[in-house]
Amino acid sequence: MSDQYDPYAPPPPMPLPDSYAAAQPMPVADALTSPEPLVSGEPVPALAGGGAAQPDARLAIDGGALRMERVVEELVAWLKTLASAAVYATLIVTFGFQVARVEGHSMAPTLADQDRLIVNKLAYRIGEPHLSDIVMLYYPNDPNKSFVKRVIAEEGDQVRIVDGKVYRNDILLDDSFVPADFRSHDDWGPQVIPEGYYFVMGDHRNNSSDSRHWGYVPKKYIIGKVQLRWWPLRHARMF
Repeated sequence: MSDQYDPYAPPPPMPLPDSYAAAQPMPVADALTSPEPLVSGEPVPALAGGGAAQPDARLAIDGGALRMERVVEELVAWLKTLASAAVYATLIVTFGFQVARVEGHSMAPTLADQDRLIVNKLAYRIGEPHLSDIVMLYYPNDPNKSFVKRVIAEEGDQVRIVDGKVYRNDILLDDSFVPADFRSHDDWGPQVIPEGYYFVMGDHRNNSSDSRHWGYVPKKYIIGKVQLRWWPLRHARMF
């Protein structure tokens, strides 16, 4: 009865396959020190020579383009600044102030040849010339030229000159700023200054072409008031 099949007996163990029995488990040290290689999601483009491109090539190109873009932006900003400065300078020269240079000695010793001046053009747009103002004006006989003179009399004043001494409305003007060597000894007038005109003279009385020679100056020909001599610096002063 020993060979009789027993349905309640446990099954005999199954033999192991040869391939599974030959396999050896991976050492723990190898599993930790041999990670899988990282694989890029995109293929690396090939260079002209056949090799793979360097991974920072695109970054270098992008960086150069960025620097060029910044240079262009800075140039555009500078151009805008220069354009704005040119517009402001034009407006200032047209409506506000003007730089002028003295040529000649007709205003000596107050002004010397080649002195640099700042002329306030706005002064007579909102106001009137005053007696003793040093003004820049267009030469009445040739408006393409400009002179610098001193206002001696205005509209309605009577002017006469006796032996170089100037009288306005029969009152002797104080011309103590004129050195003795610069005084003239001529006679002129008396005459009344017409409406809208001014009588001007140079401080170098015996070496000045002014209203004694070419007449009165219309107000529209007076460019502005000489406000500052800024050059030479050692002789800079306000007027």
